Amino acid sequence: MTLFAILLGMVSLGGIGYAFIAPLMTGEAKSESRLKSVAQGQTAAAIKQEKDAARRKQISTALNPTGNNDKAKETLETRIGQAGIIMSRSQYYLFCALAGLGTGFLVLISSGNLFMGLLAVLIGGAGMPHWYLALRRKKRLDKFSLDFPGAIDVIVRGIKAGLPLGDCIRIVGNEAPEPLAAEFRGMIEAQQMGMTIGEAVERLAQRVPTPEANFFAIVIMIQQKTGGNLSEALGNLSRVLRDRKKMKHKIKAMASEATASAGIIAALPFIVSILVYLTSPAYIMLLFTTSTGNVTLLVAGFWMACGVFVIRKMINFDF
Repeated sequence: MTLFAILLGMVSLGGIGYAFIAPLMTGEAKSESRLKSVAQGQTAAAIKQEKDAARRKQISTALNPTGNNDKAKETLETRIGQAGIIMSRSQYYLFCALAGLGTGFLVLISSGNLFMGLLAVLIGGAGMPHWYLALRRKKRLDKFSLDFPGAIDVIVRGIKAGLPLGDCIRIVGNEAPEPLAAEFRGMIEAQQMGMTIGEAVERLAQRVPTPEANFFAIVIMIQQKTGGNLSEALGNLSRVLRDRKKMKHKIKAMASEATASAGIIAALPFIVSILVYLTSPAYIMLLFTTSTGNVTLLVAGFWMACGVFVIRKMINFDF
């Protein structure tokens, strides 16, 4: 019993010693000390972080006064106007309904399959009008961005010649090609209704959500608030926009091989289907006349669309 008591005491002393010495050996004590020092400095760091966040927000507001990069706020009417189409929301929905019913009726008559007809109604009513609207909108915005540096050069030369900014904008609205002329005429009309030049330019950036229009609005608004040489600022902006256009063409040339490969891969299923139909129509018509074939077409179309979207995302460069 005495020996057992001595052994138990030694184990207890060893355990107590390990409890005090182990944190020093493993670095736990140093870690706790560091955590305490960090916790004590968190208040100052939090205050500094709040100040930095407020400063970043202020800079972001100054650089993007219009907020036109928030695509979630774009309404259907805004996108229709950006596409250059004169149409209300109700008229657009009526057009979608008529397109869907017409497409579904034609597919139903030609195939005699109710499932294919319903699928054609969905594609013709929900897919094709939105695709056409997005295509018209993109083409109009690209045309605006293509002609915009030349319009800025006209404004720069007019300001250097002594003309006020409003007269230079009016010259662009009268002589520039569409859709640039229409947007600049809208600025003139806004000024005639009592808006300042800064507010009119801000509305331009809202109607035309492109980086070029946003840069133009930023330059005009900063010059309105702080002053400075407007012709020099706009000249620098024109040079930057032309360099961006050169970079865009360079990127498009470098990605042309991948774009061609994506187009060939996406077109192969349709080409093969047409060739099989021309050689063995009864063989491929099973995809359209049987329920199993319809499900196979639907699944294959879904995965093909996923592949096309992935390839498009890979070759769609932002700069």
